[in-house]
Amino acid sequence: MSDERDPEATLDEWKETMQAEHAQAIANPDPDENHRIEGVAQVSHRVTFEYDPDSDSLEREAVEQVDELTDPELLSCACDVRGMTPEEAREHIRAAREGSGD
Repeated sequence: MSDERDPEATLDEWKETMQAEHAQAIANPDPDENHRIEGVAQVSHRVTFEYDPDSDSLEREAVEQVDELTDPELLSCACDVRGMTPEEAREHIRAAREGSGD
């Protein structure tokens, strides 16, 4: 018999622990923290350059936006709760407001 643990079982236990901690942080926000939901979104741009032989450099000639701004799929709170779905973010901010008496 070996003392080695099954790596898959260890990983599953770790995932369960992290998910439970994440759910706890969403449902029970720290009342002393500032809660503001935020996310990061990127819009792609096509940038064209003109070559300047005198300076042997590329000079930005034009910028064209090639897609539209969309809301990010995962959101964060200023209190450091990260990786929330929009539904989880709403739950978190509601709980923060209920806890602060707002």
